[in-house]
Formats: sequence, C-alpha cells, structure tokens
Amino acid sequence: MRKKYFIVIAFCMLTATGFTQKKLEGGLSGSRKSTGSDSTDVKGNKGYDKLATIDMYVAFNSIVDTIEMDTTISIKKDYKFNYLQRDNFGLMPFANIGQTYNTLSFNSFNSGTVPLFGARSKHFNYLEHDDIKFYEVATPFTRLTYKTAFEQGQMLDAFFTVNLNKQFNFSIAYKGLRSLGNYQNALTSTGNFRFTSNYKSKNNRYNASGYIVMQDLLNQENGGLKSEDISNFTSGNEEFIDRSVFDPNFEDAENILEGKRFFLEHSYLLTKERDSLHKHELKIYNTISFEDKFYEYTQTSAADEYYGEFFNSSINDRVTLEYFNTSLGLKYNNAILGDIRFAVNYTDANYGYNSVVLLDEEYIPNRIKYNFVGLEGAYSKSYKGFRISGNGGVNLSDIYAGSYVEANIKLTLNKDILIKGAIGVNSRLPNYNYLLYQSDYLNYNWYNLDSFNNINTQQLKFSVLSDKYFNTTVDISNIENYTFFNSVDTTEEFNVIKPEQYDESLQYLRVKVQKEFKFGNFALDNTILYQNVISDSNVLNVPALISRNTIYYSNEFFKKSMRLQVGITSNYFTEYHMNGYDPLLSEFYTQNETNLGGFPRLDFFINAKVRQTRIFLKAEHFNSSFTGYDYFSAPNHPYRDFTIRFGLVWDFFL
Repeated sequence: MRKKYFIVIAFCMLTATGFTQKKLEGGLSGSRKSTGSDSTDVKGNKGYDKLATIDMYVAFNSIVDTIEMDTTISIKKDYKFNYLQRDNFGLMPFANIGQTYNTLSFNSFNSGTVPLFGARSKHFNYLEHDDIKFYEVATPFTRLTYKTAFEQGQMLDAFFTVNLNKQFNFSIAYKGLRSLGNYQNALTSTGNFRFTSNYKSKNNRYNASGYIVMQDLLNQENGGLKSEDISNFTSGNEEFIDRSVFDPNFEDAENILEGKRFFLEHSYLLTKERDSLHKHELKIYNTISFEDKFYEYTQTSAADEYYGEFFNSSINDRVTLEYFNTSLGLKYNNAILGDIRFAVNYTDANYGYNSVVLLDEEYIPNRIKYNFVGLEGAYSKSYKGFRISGNGGVNLSDIYAGSYVEANIKLTLNKDILIKGAIGVNSRLPNYNYLLYQSDYLNYNWYNLDSFNNINTQQLKFSVLSDKYFNTTVDISNIENYTFFNSVDTTEEFNVIKPEQYDESLQYLRVKVQKEFKFGNFALDNTILYQNVISDSNVLNVPALISRNTIYYSNEFFKKSMRLQVGITSNYFTEYHMNGYDPLLSEFYTQNETNLGGFPRLDFFINAKVRQTRIFLKAEHFNSSFTGYDYFSAPNHPYRDFTIRFGLVWDFFL
C-alpha cells in the first residue's frame, strides 16, 4: 500500500512539471467569466502574462452539474475533512478510521430499478457512479490530501488533472489508507484508484467522457467486545484504558470488498445551429457501463459461539456480481420546450456463488441471473426563476420488475432564498444478499427471490435554502415491504440474523434545520435533525434527535497571508435501540434490546490556510475521560477515545 502512495505522488509531480504552459485566450471553452475569488499566474509561451482565475478550474459529473475547484477554508471544509471527504452528519464512525459507520438517519428513496450488491456497510467509501467527476483546468492541477490515522498508518489522497488542449482533459487519482487501530484485529487497508477523461471536438458536435475505477476495501473483524467485558469498558477500569488488552469475540477474521467499473458516455450533435432565435439541438447518445465486484469473508477457525453451527471449520464465503448496462437514446434541446431525453437500455447481471447448498433437505441455489430491456427518460426546463426537472425509468421484465419517477422544482425567490420541492416514487427488489446468501455457517443460508416482494417507496420533499435566514429540509416517506436484517429471538446464546420483510406500511418523517449565526469574528453553526417512524413494530430504529453545534473564531493574520479558525464542535444524538453490526454479512441489523446514545462528542479544532495549503489539527472526543465511558458506535463496539489528529490539503497550480 505504501509503495502505491509514492508511485502516485511521483507520477503526479513528474507529469505536472513536464507540461509547458500554454497561452490562455479567453480561458477554456465553456468556462464562466472570472469572479476574482482566487487566481494563479499563468505565463504564456509568447511573452504574454495572463491571470488564470479559479473559475477556470471546474469539475462536473455526467449530468453536467458544474462546480468550481474550491481552495477556500470554511467550517464546511472542516466537516468534510474526514475519511469519506464529505460531510458525515448523521453517521456514527467506528473506533478505527476506515471501518464502517452506523447510520443514524435513513434515506428511503432510491432511483435504481435493480437490486444493489450486499455488504452495504463497506460501501460508505466505495465510489459509485455519481461520485466520479470530470474536469476542465486552465493549467495542470494537483491536490494532495493527508491525514493521520490510528497506530501505524495514514491516509493519503493524491489527485492530478490537466488539459492537454481545450478539447481533451484527463485526471488520475489514488486514495489509500492503512490504520492498525487501538483494538485487537481491527486493521483497515483500503485503496481507491480512479482515472477519468473527457473530450469534445473543435466544432463541439462530438463529446465523450469515461472513467475507470478500481477499489479494494479490507477490514480485519473482531466481532466487538465480549459481553462480559462491557462493564470493564463502561466503568473506566484503568487496566483496560489500553484498549489492546481487551480480548474481542475473535481475532482471526477479515472481510474485503473489491470492485472494478468501466464507464463511457458519448454523444453526437445531429443538427446544426441556425441562429440564436431558433436554437435547437438534437443529439444521439450512448452509455456503456460494466462493473465486476466481489465480497469475501474469511476466518481461520469457525466461531460457533458467535455465529452458530458450521459446515467447514475454516470459513471462506465469497460472492460475486457482474453487472452490464448500456443505453441508446436521443437528447433534444429547445429554448421553448426545454431539454428532453429518451433512451432504451439493456441490463445483464450475474450474481452468486460457485456451489449449491443442501440445507434441511432443501437446495439453496447459487445464482441469480437476468437480462432485460428497459426505458428511461428525463426532462428539464428553466423559466423566470423556476426550474422544473424530472426523470424516470422502468424495467420491461415480469420477474425483475422495477421502476422509478422523480420530479423536482426549484424557485429562486430572490438573491437570498431558494425553494426546492421534490416527489419520488420507486419500486424495486431488495438487495441481492436479502434474496440469496450462502455461507459456511448454517444460519447464513437463504433464498427469498420467490417470497420477497418489491420495496415500494413514495417520498415528498421540501426545502428552503437561505444563508441569510436558515436552511431547512422536510421529507415524508411511505415505505411498503420494508426489508431489513433482524436479530431473531432464539434460545441460543448467539445472535441469529435473518432477512425479513415488513408486510405493512411504515411512515417516516425527517425535519432538518441548519443556521449559522455570526458575531464579528465569532460564529455559531447549528444543525438539528428531528425524525420519527410510525409503524406497529420496531423495524426501523433511528434516534429522535441528532444535533451538531460548532462555535468558532475566524480571522486573518500576518497581513492576510494566513486565515485561522479555532473552535469546538459538539455532536449528539438521543438514546435509542441502535442497530447492531454483523461482520460476516458486513451489514447492520435491527435489535430492540440495547439502548445506546445520549452521550456528547466534543472536538477541538484549529484550521488554517496559508496560500494554497489548508492545515487541520483536531483533538477528537477530548471529553471522553470526564463525561463517562458510555460511548458506543454499535452494541459491543465502542466509539474511539480521545486522540489528536493532523492533516492538510495542498493544492498545486502550475
């Protein structure tokens, strides 16, 4: 893993210094005008000197939502400076960086029409299609992100992108992590490699973008603390302050998720522009996506006191998925009608195992295979401050039926207030590991494709966004056939985890409010989430209240050459039946016996920006020793103790 760090860094630095700077004539095609917010000097090749502004460095996704490369420092950057590199409000980290997160809030709507691959607890850092960005930059750009880990490790994300000319850009990046952790058998080792490229012809009629993503996420698993050791942790027993002295449930297990995805999208403009009054475009486009991934759980000696009986004493469970999707369609753009897209797609999937299991005189099959044709479409239109958009899709299949429709509206009332509304309807099969699972442990074998129904979700969402006043979001969901892993009541001492489907409707309400108050150089940033689940059974457990409050001081020093932020962040959620974690499935399950939560987590931070370098220093959970050792990320899995961590983000504009 460490060799990969140096290879990527060396490649980025050598490539960047090897490019000759070109004269910019009006910036890159499609760039917005300069805002003057940030800049870097670009020296021309014919004696010209021109200033390249930060808005000439942009990132966009496959639906061409464009954002500028951000080099500023703010409290939102502090929230995003973590392993996931995004705001993790509503997520409860485990003790070691690179482990999973317990979800404190549930997003019910999904725009997919097919089941998802299992082992969802390992997918927090698994880059999906919407996480991949393409770039246009005025000069070669490099970003290095570094953060310390827990015991013998570090995290590093090295990123480089360059435009060889106005038509062609490529980027290459690798994020790697290795962290031993403070508990026995809790090592994490992950890697995310991505390569992107985009091209447009000089006449702008042909456009193409594609990427390759390769990922491996490995975790040693210990099953958490033994039940008899919980009191040694919660009492603050000095003999156990060194967490490595705990004997966890087992010390010989690990799981790994690996995946490779290849994606290409290209289009060709069929019409020629007549004039600005009669502008219309008709494009033909094609997308191709192929993903190959597997999840594997291995254990040297079977832990029957934890999982129950087994077929083989040496556990080796492995499941694979090959997923292919392609679409062919038309895009039509008209100043009056708006943007219209329609396509026919084809999907082929192969999920499963290499052997058939005979259990209680019943065969557990080893494969779920399907292929079908589907339809998809989208529409968007802007008019006098309004923007309406919608998209949908449907599978033309009886067994693997699935569909979704999503409609959005945005209204810009004035420069201070933006209003959003959305409605979504989705129907799809549960994830693959609910439908079919095989294991060397007897209790982890099932086949439910014939007995489980589609999960049907309807969601209504409304938002008011205003930095001047407040930001609030309300969503209400109705879920039919909610599917979950449940801790089944048995006479055995160990947990028996089984997939279940709730055969009644449940309703789920969330209200999130965020507001920052500023008093000179001081600020108080508050985020509060209220949620409530209405059902006859406790099948979806979430805390009623989640809050994050940050008070900080911000100012510029040394003739404005350094910007400094100093503050304290408090995270809190109310006590509830927190989901348990199953390391074999790499999934969370519903349990209704243990109440956890109700403890504060206080972090003290010092952030600074010097030129293009942002520095982050944080004392995490500094209150752990004096507010009580009752902090857990899941039953039997303690949250991390007080620690000091350092990191930085270093941008290079050449």
